[in-house]
Amino acid sequence: MSLVHPNDALFQGEKPFPAIPTCEHFAGSEKLITKALAFQDELGPIFDITCDCEDGAEAGQEQAHAEMIVRVLNSELNVHKMAGVRVHDYSHPSWKQDVDIIVKGIGNIVSYITIPKSTEARQVKEMVSYIQQQAKVNDIKREIPVHVLIETHGALREVEDIAATDWVQVLDFGLMDFVSGHHGAIPASAMRSPGQFEHRLLARAKSQVVATAIGHGVIPAHNVTLDLKNVETTHSDAKRARQEFGFMRMWSIYPTQIKAIVDAMKPDFSEVQDGAQILLQAQKANWGPIQYDGELHDRATYRYFWEILQRAKLSGMELSDEINQAFFN
Repeated sequence: MSLVHPNDALFQGEKPFPAIPTCEHFAGSEKLITKALAFQDELGPIFDITCDCEDGAEAGQEQAHAEMIVRVLNSELNVHKMAGVRVHDYSHPSWKQDVDIIVKGIGNIVSYITIPKSTEARQVKEMVSYIQQQAKVNDIKREIPVHVLIETHGALREVEDIAATDWVQVLDFGLMDFVSGHHGAIPASAMRSPGQFEHRLLARAKSQVVATAIGHGVIPAHNVTLDLKNVETTHSDAKRARQEFGFMRMWSIYPTQIKAIVDAMKPDFSEVQDGAQILLQAQKANWGPIQYDGELHDRATYRYFWEILQRAKLSGMELSDEINQAFFN
């Protein structure tokens, strides 16, 4: 009997939950993008890189900046093909030009396109529609994942509609713009911990983003840690974001933050070990119910453990040869 892969056995007729790294690192300039790609090659494929058109491009140099990103990501430096691009926002005159250049130049390899500062779902839908249109024009057969920043009152108000939009893979919570948009009602101290987790308006917003994202099969991503040099602060923020709010991904803006985020968001080792054994037995039973350590397991728990196992793989946890051959070859 041939063994059936969990993606084929457990998700018939529906889309699996996205399996992507728990960290995305932002880089704006060619120098920083190049350094990030080298660091990614050194650490392995445990984080994504977001090449930034929005804050990275100097005024008047938007076209040249987007073309630079295409050139770098098409080079041999992009070993793992795990890099996305943040384009300009809907109100900026260069956003369509960004999309034109990115989709035409790297539409087959770009990991995602990030849309910032939307104030209503209509803007997101128009931008996604334009990305889809350009993909068709350039004969790109794949869906290009879209990440959407939720950082305005309007985006939070219409977050359900945004999360339900085709091609949307991630909802990113943008803390600093969201705090600024409250006109002083939220103090600046809440841009840091513990305030960012404890202020009631922020806790409500973060909880709403996470619940909506997961309810639509979309990954919720947490905002940056402003403290660039203190690794412990980043690790603590990532751990609180994951354990207390359910965020499954987090932004990095400094190289030392990457490993802290990945380590904080790794699944529990013992759960990975048990899950791996449960999945191996389930596969041999053709995904029917089994007993493991005196407990009953069926497709509901298989789905859970398969997602845990994928997260473990993406975070660089060492898995046995048996597990790798059964599920990741």
